[in-house]
Amino acid sequence: MSRRSGILEFAVLGLLRESPMHGYELRKRLNTSLGVFRAFSYGTLYPCLKTLVANGWLIEESGPGPDDAPAAPLSGRRAKIVYRLTAEGKEHFEELLAQTGPDAYEDETFAARFAFFGQTSRDVRMRVLEGRRSRLEERLEKMRLSFARTRERLDDYTLELQRHGMESVEREVRWLNELIESERAGRDQRRSGPESAAQQDTSGETGGLPRHRDSTRPDPSDDTAM
Repeated sequence: MSRRSGILEFAVLGLLRESPMHGYELRKRLNTSLGVFRAFSYGTLYPCLKTLVANGWLIEESGPGPDDAPAAPLSGRRAKIVYRLTAEGKEHFEELLAQTGPDAYEDETFAARFAFFGQTSRDVRMRVLEGRRSRLEERLEKMRLSFARTRERLDDYTLELQRHGMESVEREVRWLNELIESERAGRDQRRSGPESAAQQDTSGETGGLPRHRDSTRPDPSDDTAM
């Protein structure tokens, strides 16, 4: 299985863990909520769904179609298929959520993992965020060295493009630093007792986002920030 298809399977399982959906609604959620999947078509999604059904992670049920779905011909009209997560599928998704290896913070997978941080344990979130930051810091150092070696031989536009790339990585590193500090503050607060934990509502097991974040933070689904 390719990494890209693996990301799609992960996202489909995560969305269906929230609620059952039919294919049209599922594709819409993938495109709107998880921008990294904008390029996925029905021709990519439905083979993925069939694979998940064959693996026993999803089941198909008949259900009404969405109000905004493309109208089907009146003749031969049939009920839409609704996909529901099975107990085995939920267990498999939880196993995927717990993974913190290098694949979890690569460019192609980090946005999908981040989209489901609300369903991820704090310790796993921390390992993924720190791994992502470490990867980007290594990339930034290489970019700076390359820029220093080649800047005298490059024209102004190529130099600006390289600066733009470095600034994008720097912005994401700052954003990750904020997230990591917020996660740590929440963890320390939990250890200090329930009275302290009640003072800030952003420190719960599923809430580690910074209370104040400016509009320059990178979108995890934006490839230019990775």
